[in-house]
Amino acid sequence: MRQPAESEGSTRPAARRAADGTVRAAAELLARHRLGRLSFGGFPEALRPRDEDQAYEIQAALHELLVDAGRGDVIGRKIGCTTPTMQAYLEIHTPAAGGIFAPTVHHLDASFRHADYVRPGVECELAVRLGRDLEPAEAPFVRAAVEAAVESVTAAIEIVDDRYANWRNLDLPTLVTDDFFGAACVLGSELRDWQGIDLTHVSARMTVDGVEVGSGTGAEIMGDPLAALVWLADTSARHGFPLRAGSLVLLGSIVQTHWVAPSAEVVVENVPFGRVSARFE
Repeated sequence: MRQPAESEGSTRPAARRAADGTVRAAAELLARHRLGRLSFGGFPEALRPRDEDQAYEIQAALHELLVDAGRGDVIGRKIGCTTPTMQAYLEIHTPAAGGIFAPTVHHLDASFRHADYVRPGVECELAVRLGRDLEPAEAPFVRAAVEAAVESVTAAIEIVDDRYANWRNLDLPTLVTDDFFGAACVLGSELRDWQGIDLTHVSARMTVDGVEVGSGTGAEIMGDPLAALVWLADTSARHGFPLRAGSLVLLGSIVQTHWVAPSAEVVVENVPFGRVSARFE
């Protein structure tokens, strides 16, 4: 969240200054839980975000605190709830965005310590990397514009974390403040020459310990995976978080979240984008 210049501070309305204090206090509460791997039961009423606009303000303030705490830079965005499967599971019927921190990005065949998470889960994803900025001034975006900005596409596993006492008791703005379960990801080989591939026809399956736990196609992501990127670009324009060249974007899971136990072996096989895996120790 942008900090005001000193000359702004004395002239802003008192209500706005109070709101900024609420945003900071909410972000500090979340940061303590994230850094301590503590289960979050929800905000006290005075700090609960009043709407999604304030939720993204709190998220931005949380990112600043986590960056300052050494968690690395935010280098991309994850989008949640972009498929009927996930919307039905979470009982949330609109997408939501969270940040991706650089040290949480892994490649091809990754290992994780189960104890580093409160309750880790895995999701079967398609990811893109941007080759140019998506500027807020271009909004509202159309598919052709975001397609032209995509430099590469890859299969991915998203690691999510149930950091909550009971996430079903939390509203959408509260989940948005905390990156909508986002925790880490594993990327497959990035394909740059992807433009001849119809992303709606991409198919993928996810296995845990050799047992298939879900499968689907790209068409399940908002009818077209690039429709999710359009949604994100428009949302970034409204809420002020940047989508710069080099940014990574996870477009959403085509299978229901699977919560994993220690020693779990997770594999995503994607046609045509290949294989990616994760192990939990």
